[in-house]
Amino acid sequence: MGVFTYEDEVTCSIPPAKMFKAAILDSDNLIPKIMPQAIKCVEILRRRPIHIGSKFRSMTHRVDAIDKENFTISYTVIDRDVMSGGIESISHELKVVASPDGGCIYKKTRKNHTKDDAQVCEEHIKGGKEKGLALFKAIEAYVSAHPDEY
Repeated sequence: MGVFTYEDEVTCSIPPAKMFKAAILDSDNLIPKIMPQAIKCVEILRRRPIHIGSKFRSMTHRVDAIDKENFTISYTVIDRDVMSGGIESISHELKVVASPDGGCIYKKTRKNHTKDDAQVCEEHIKGGKEKGLALFKAIEAYVSAHPDEY
């Protein structure tokens, strides 16, 4: 099995506690509301969010660890309709940290665990980053427009 690691950082004007609450703790409610064209619904089954909608009919995330005080979460995509390109699972580590301007930096490490010696297609990586950024920006816009909600 191979492991291909990718890192991303995105900054925003929302303080870390608000961003973590909106993007992580309330994701099952917020994401279908702000991106109904991409995510139809999110169901939590034994703390395992299932995102339904998007390119795949369903996707199962297993929450491995969550730290509400330090604004971190680790989760793994363990099942989806089509694990493309020889990908066995995808693990994510997210951390929301304070930025000097009062906003936050959203740091994400993604590890694609492949079957045997399969390679991960650059197009797959680019598409995942673009979708993640679009979701992040939609959450940021919603929280900015509704400052008292979080």
